[in-house]
Amino acid sequence: MSTSTLMADPAAGRAECEPRTAFVLAGGAALGAMQAGMVHALYERGIAPDLLIGTSAGALNAAFLASRPATAATAGELAAVWRGLRRSDILPLRPATLLSGLAGRRDHLIPDRTLRRLAARHLEFDRLEQAATPLHLVAFDLLAGTEVRLSDGPLADAVLAAAAIPGVLPAVRWRGRLLADGGIADNTPVAHAVALGARRIYVLPTQDPADRGLPRPPRGALAAAVHAVTVLTNARLQGDLARYAQSAELIVLPAVNPGHIRPPTSPTRAS
Repeated sequence: MSTSTLMADPAAGRAECEPRTAFVLAGGAALGAMQAGMVHALYERGIAPDLLIGTSAGALNAAFLASRPATAATAGELAAVWRGLRRSDILPLRPATLLSGLAGRRDHLIPDRTLRRLAARHLEFDRLEQAATPLHLVAFDLLAGTEVRLSDGPLADAVLAAAAIPGVLPAVRWRGRLLADGGIADNTPVAHAVALGARRIYVLPTQDPADRGLPRPPRGALAAAVHAVTVLTNARLQGDLARYAQSAELIVLPAVNPGHIRPPTSPTRAS
């Protein structure tokens, strides 16, 4: 059973000249909230995906969309989920787990039970291959050091694997692999959309790919580290946009973030 199987196109009845369309949803923690607005803008213009590709927070959003109709109402439901989230819904702090992680007895600081419950509450199918719109989630194999595209198998495990921030959430064992957040290597998996045959790709980022500067110095060590990671992920995206410009039509939606809110902030603030 392959982790990179391309599912059948649900829009096979459309004219053959219509390009295969993909939505690529980037990671970005709480900044994933802005993707609900992007999806709303696309859906209300009649733009729907033939396949969905996501990683990290984008994996959660893509999985939510994959079993629902491509309507503005669906985008509104996704926005409502984000508005209702609190940090404790995703990253609850448990002193025992924190201490075990800091002492080297665990590989993570926060258990994934609450994130799994959140997924169970909002995802409407059990396995990736059951998605009404073909769904592909991108994770990273910590042992092999490679990206892994998940296209079949248990949905909850796949979502948790694609969103398992190393050191923060536990890695997920999957068919002999040890998987973590796909954003480690490719926070906006455009390459996977091209490999799956998409010829029109809507990129839903959580940061402006050209944004390398800051309006003010970072406040603290964590903010400085997050900015450094953002610069690296943006550089990868810029490289991929140039690399695949001749392979597909690439439409990058604007990630409007004038306040330069960074990913670790609360979901409510980001939304």
